[in-house]
Amino acid sequence: MTAELVRGQNHTLPHTRLEIRVSAGTPVVAGATLGDEHGTVHGTEWIAHPGSPQLPGLEVSRQAAADHRLAVDLDALPAAVHRVTVLLALPTGVGGPVRFGAVASPFVAVTALDGTEIATFTLTGLDTESAVAALELYRRQGAWKVRAVGQGYAGGLAAMLADQGLPRAAELAHTIQDAVTRAMARSVTPPPPRTPDAGRVGSGAGPVPPPDGRRPAAQPSEPLAEPVTPPPAAPTGGPINYAHPRRQAAAPPPPPPTAPPAEPGRPAQPVAGNATGWSMDERLYNQIWGMFEDLARTTAAYRSAVEFAESRMEQELDRTLSDPRSRIGGAGDRAREEARARRDELTARAREALDRDLAQLAAEADVVEPALPAPFAGWDNPVWHAYRVPMEIPMALRIGDLHLPENPGLHIPLLVRLPLERGIWIDSGRTASEAAAMTDGARLRGLAMESAVAHAARLLAVYPADEFSVHVIDPAGSAAGALGPLVRSGLLAGPPASGAGGVATVLAHLTRRVDLVQMAIRAGAADSLPPDVDTGEHLLIVNDFPHGFDDRAVTQLRYLADEGPSVGVHLLMVADREDAGAYGPVLDPLWRSLLRLTPVADDHLSDPWVGHAWTYEPPRMPPGSRVLEQVLAQVAAARRPRRF
Repeated sequence: MTAELVRGQNHTLPHTRLEIRVSAGTPVVAGATLGDEHGTVHGTEWIAHPGSPQLPGLEVSRQAAADHRLAVDLDALPAAVHRVTVLLALPTGVGGPVRFGAVASPFVAVTALDGTEIATFTLTGLDTESAVAALELYRRQGAWKVRAVGQGYAGGLAAMLADQGLPRAAELAHTIQDAVTRAMARSVTPPPPRTPDAGRVGSGAGPVPPPDGRRPAAQPSEPLAEPVTPPPAAPTGGPINYAHPRRQAAAPPPPPPTAPPAEPGRPAQPVAGNATGWSMDERLYNQIWGMFEDLARTTAAYRSAVEFAESRMEQELDRTLSDPRSRIGGAGDRAREEARARRDELTARAREALDRDLAQLAAEADVVEPALPAPFAGWDNPVWHAYRVPMEIPMALRIGDLHLPENPGLHIPLLVRLPLERGIWIDSGRTASEAAAMTDGARLRGLAMESAVAHAARLLAVYPADEFSVHVIDPAGSAAGALGPLVRSGLLAGPPASGAGGVATVLAHLTRRVDLVQMAIRAGAADSLPPDVDTGEHLLIVNDFPHGFDDRAVTQLRYLADEGPSVGVHLLMVADREDAGAYGPVLDPLWRSLLRLTPVADDHLSDPWVGHAWTYEPPRMPPGSRVLEQVLAQVAAARRPRRF
């Protein structure tokens, strides 16, 4: 089964003799570096590139090409090599593209010698970068794994090689590009351009995305004061321009829509998964992100148009009042009425455009929501009734919904990428929202802990069995009721810790794990970790912080929040910030480092790009539903017997 990796995800390699296949749609330079246990490249003899394509256990292409096949024999690598990093770069000085944002997203596959795919990775999200570290093969505890990297460098090959510790990196980069330039006459030409009626290119170079890489979704209305002219289409038969004003990089094409074509004059019918991506999950993820963008832009356009109409009316009224002649007779009254009428007309036109776009987005949401996989779906989605414990980590996780006041019924799923890059803070205090103001303080704290349990259960459900552990600190035992589903399922790593002694024990255990794993990574000695160190992902739920925490415990918690995510230890806090006021500003960095969520609807998530304050809706269990208990029971059944 092929593992479709996302940035940062890894996968075990079952073979040591491999091929790495690259499909870019345009000529690129492919190479690889050999690194020691620290990832350092010690010299030019540790780099395979077109000017020096062979090293022990490694061979790369001799020229720039749209397709590459790199041969790797991990058993034949020198003993000092612990990491192989695959590099891609755009040729310079040949008149081609100078940034990856203007070309199709490169696709990399690790295969066995018979062509069976082991892992794949699509390098989306690139823009100004002209060189990228695509993926790396690395040793861990005596076994080889592959990790999707996708780290781009706007400074090109020189910046990338310097980042790996290579001395005189700029000189080697110049040498590589010179070798490529001399061999460009032999390079493989890119696939021919697509036409609107063309299907997949059959040249073996991989699929080529459509020019704009965008799904047929609602187009946001622009401010009425200044219509926007769309960019001209590329000439027929000319090169495809992959740059798009609403995407940083193009992605692989989606499958053809299955809905019937729209009648003339009517918008196209929405189709679930009708976005770019190599897998259905990635297409749905990109489609949801596109819906978020559309809602943000169309609402911003509406608000801008209304603001413009109000501003113009005020200017017209000021001019009228400044003219003494308008104060005699009914001229002033007529001018005011005409100004208000023009304001109302502009506002009505803006609202009409907004309603049209919102209706299309609502229709798309009605189609997309039932098609979402379990990690993206709400708890009321029927997909949970067919839930099975996954074999791979998904690319993202749903932690709630977002909506705007212009249409409170249109909800966009709020997805975060996995593994989590930052901790989560569920605010149990009284916020400024109407829902919080109408809820009792004790009830708010109970809802906050129930939200924490729901998030923890969802994380347990989307990770493979035995790869995710949950620890709980409940100093006063006040969350016993909310923790019931986790305790009864037997999925906790240990009983909820209570009292100062329990808090100290759990924090010491997780702090030790972070220290040991960090030291092992820095020393390149991951195989020397003590046998009691679980290298899987860990989640620590902390209730009623800072009750039960002394200064040492607070310091350890801050350490886990800062250093834990990079080595698989994540924090989920349930706390009222005012309760920690006695510590003063010392905890401000802790709050800022966490993603703040609320147990009730709240409009605290600000969007700096368009100035919106999004209303966050926490995930809710359907009344009377036992879906949470059923999912946890399946996770528990799939796990190996464990002892506390």
